[in-house]
Amino acid sequence: MTKVVLEVENLTKIFPGGFSLKKMRRSEPTVAVDHISFEIHEGEIVGLLGPNGAGKTTTIQMLLGTTSETEGKLKFFGKDFKKHRSEILQEVNYASAYTRLPWRMSVWENLMVYAKMYQVEKPKERIEMLLEQFEMEEYAKKSISDLSAGQTTRVILAKAFINFPKLLLLDEPTASLDPDIAVSVRKFLLKQQKKYGVAMLFTSHNMAEVSEVCDRVVFLRKGKIFAEDTPDELAKTIKNCTLRLLVGDGLKRLRTFADGRGYQISIKDREAEVVLKEKEVARFLNKLARHNIKYSEISIDKPTLEDYFLVQAGGENE
Repeated sequence: MTKVVLEVENLTKIFPGGFSLKKMRRSEPTVAVDHISFEIHEGEIVGLLGPNGAGKTTTIQMLLGTTSETEGKLKFFGKDFKKHRSEILQEVNYASAYTRLPWRMSVWENLMVYAKMYQVEKPKERIEMLLEQFEMEEYAKKSISDLSAGQTTRVILAKAFINFPKLLLLDEPTASLDPDIAVSVRKFLLKQQKKYGVAMLFTSHNMAEVSEVCDRVVFLRKGKIFAEDTPDELAKTIKNCTLRLLVGDGLKRLRTFADGRGYQISIKDREAEVVLKEKEVARFLNKLARHNIKYSEISIDKPTLEDYFLVQAGGENE
């Protein structure tokens, strides 16, 4: 069994209500995070997912100690966070595409400050390696204010790895990155996981990215853990798939047939998309043959983690 690097037990955050002059009444307290419990093991990447307002950012803020919890316990590397906060944070780091760095300082100066804060041995060599990894060597002397959003994100990621962390908290780390750089970042994260056993808590709105890098997913809804499983297993809970057909003859008969049986169908030019349960595909195609509906191409899109996310996010509004 691998070591547990993070233990979250009944973590809760309630923001108190306040008096609104506009509405002339007191608002009720808001439960942002509601008694959640989970663990992360050494070398494990766990996705923390959920719609906007589900409690992801508040959870990360409590893990960093920038927001105090209302209830619950946090342990990092088997140590109580309240008692060993400074010691623990030496082995933890954080990156978010929405972090701000001192704009007047250069890339190199920013990273050197963090290297000294974390007491990194051979900081010059470490910074040079990270700048090369994130393709930022040529920008080392530029001030943060002169960088694009994507370049700034890469500096923030370099900062997150400066102290050889055992646990990384990553809040949408590839937002603002060009696709090729995002691919490079994901490869680097997986390499760090495999080579050094770095554990990560990872939030993203890119479900394909989550499926690629995460071993397990914790899904939040309204501050509570709604589901916890691997990306593949969560996707399998969605029973519908999308059947795509390039229809040569019988488009009208296909629409009539699908509408008559309650299937969701859309047609563009001669390509038809039909949403149905995966177990019904063979029978559906057999009936198309009986109705003399001819098609030359066929593909089946099985459910993905994005499908699961959309269904559950939609449930927030019910």
